[in-house]
Amino acid sequence: MSRAVDLHTHSTKSDGSYTPTELIDYAVEKGLVAIALTDHDTTAGLDEAISHAAMLSKQGKPSVEVIPGIEFSSEYQGKDIHIVGLFISYDSPAFQKKLHSFVDSRIERNHKMCRNLQEAGIDISYEKLLDAFPGAVITRGHYATYLVEHGYTASRADAFSKYLGDHTKYFVPREKATAAEAVRLIRAAGGVPILAHAPLYHMGQDALDTLVCTLKENGLMGIEAVYSTYNNQDQRDMLRLADKYDLLLSGGSDFLGTNKPRPDLAVGYGKLFVPEDFLTRIRAAATHHDTSGI
Repeated sequence: MSRAVDLHTHSTKSDGSYTPTELIDYAVEKGLVAIALTDHDTTAGLDEAISHAAMLSKQGKPSVEVIPGIEFSSEYQGKDIHIVGLFISYDSPAFQKKLHSFVDSRIERNHKMCRNLQEAGIDISYEKLLDAFPGAVITRGHYATYLVEHGYTASRADAFSKYLGDHTKYFVPREKATAAEAVRLIRAAGGVPILAHAPLYHMGQDALDTLVCTLKENGLMGIEAVYSTYNNQDQRDMLRLADKYDLLLSGGSDFLGTNKPRPDLAVGYGKLFVPEDFLTRIRAAATHHDTSGI
């Protein structure tokens, strides 16, 4: 029987609650043979995760393979589309330069959101968020934690409903790369771009087909066929698209730790299973694909 992997996870470097080291230890506890750390728009946790896994192995302790990854928040026809990149050459200077431009966009958005929340009587600033979450790329998940911990809302869900959701008056959108640009950037970094959790975009079948076709033309190589929230129909739809556009299959829990207690690492809501076979095929594609002209 194929062993389990998890190719979509997050750490404290974006919106997860586990440090990269804690995430690796938990992956070992869960019996995973490989895990991809795919923090939002940052690779800041990869060195720590990879080094800790290597240290465990060197000490003769159970360890896990760490796949260097990222999850880009991108835009397509007004929708927030996420593209996961696996096996990226994350230390490439050109890749890091582009990432810094994304971070700058987030910083500007965060300053504006903090000003909006201050007008609502909330004692918050970008500097206070950085102090509360050192080393992290600040996301709305961090705002939610801050609001709960400082007594402004009773829960994270309440924080999003009142202050952080897309349709609240305090929300500030940020400039994003297009989904096609995210795909091309991952390819240029030697990685394998994967369309993440497509059913969550709530597009009709024709619109989703058009999105996948467009991204395939720009270098898309895979699609998440297994994901924590998928039902049987979602899986069938993703498998159909993968077959139609000759895409690799990927999958993962989208684990966030205590910031979102369910889904759990490796098993999602209990029945998730991402087979090692997915990783084997993705690894082969990463090794052999040609990035020239992308």
